[in-house]
Amino acid sequence: MSLRAQLWLVFLLPVAIMAGLYAFGLTIPVPHLGRDYVLRIDLPQGNEPVDLPTIYGPQDRSRPLVVIDAGHGGKDPGSSGSGRREKTLVLGLALALKDALLDQGGVRVALTREDDTFLVLEERPEIARRMDADLFISIHADSAGEITGISGASIYTLSSQASDEAAARFAERENNADRLNGVEVTGQSDAVSDILVQLSQRRVQQNSAEFAALIVREGRSTLKFHPQARRSAALAVLRAPDVPAVLYESGYITNPADAARLTSPEGQRAFAEALARAVRIYFARQTRE
Repeated sequence: MSLRAQLWLVFLLPVAIMAGLYAFGLTIPVPHLGRDYVLRIDLPQGNEPVDLPTIYGPQDRSRPLVVIDAGHGGKDPGSSGSGRREKTLVLGLALALKDALLDQGGVRVALTREDDTFLVLEERPEIARRMDADLFISIHADSAGEITGISGASIYTLSSQASDEAAARFAERENNADRLNGVEVTGQSDAVSDILVQLSQRRVQQNSAEFAALIVREGRSTLKFHPQARRSAALAVLRAPDVPAVLYESGYITNPADAARLTSPEGQRAFAEALARAVRIYFARQTRE
């Protein structure tokens, strides 16, 4: 049971019991005045990881870990169009990519969600950080509203300005960390730590851009891209300063052709195979450096 569910249970269970007793006409004797009663409830330790997803693939921790994030979920359906909802469409793509990565071997894979679960936006990159992920891929589907004729996938990376802001916030919050992305920051002054964090973030941003370029290259023959396939923006889901990350807008759910392709077995397979190739080449390059 998640920490959030346990906390709700702590507060709602007594209310539910009292309501049930009242409904059946039962009463509870009131304790004598002056006597103290203590209710003890065991809660999870605050410093223990909670609700981290399952890691699939090799158990060798030296193998790179890819965290796949299917956008939206639960009470947040995302965009809708062509009789489909974004949260369902992108989960299908995420599961297809997971299977393709496991089939090719050599990498470990985790998903931020494997069903119709709601996650707070900030939780998604934080899961990747806590798992020491080597790559974070967030999958979404775009919407053009009432505009017709727009189609194709886009790959977002974090903009330079947003990258600097994220690095600054991260440094302020975690200047006491021992290492960040392989860079020693412990024992440094705040000013030096800030610089080291920003340099680390620059490297992460470069790696993110390299992976985005590989997606376009490997998918050019089988995937349909928007004319402006490479973009950058200040997206919160990309602001993990020590994990290379991209947001893949798989197409326009408001475009019937895009939506049909992305929900078909053939379209999901083409997407998964192209991204799996990009992942394999990306890690091969990282190993040579």
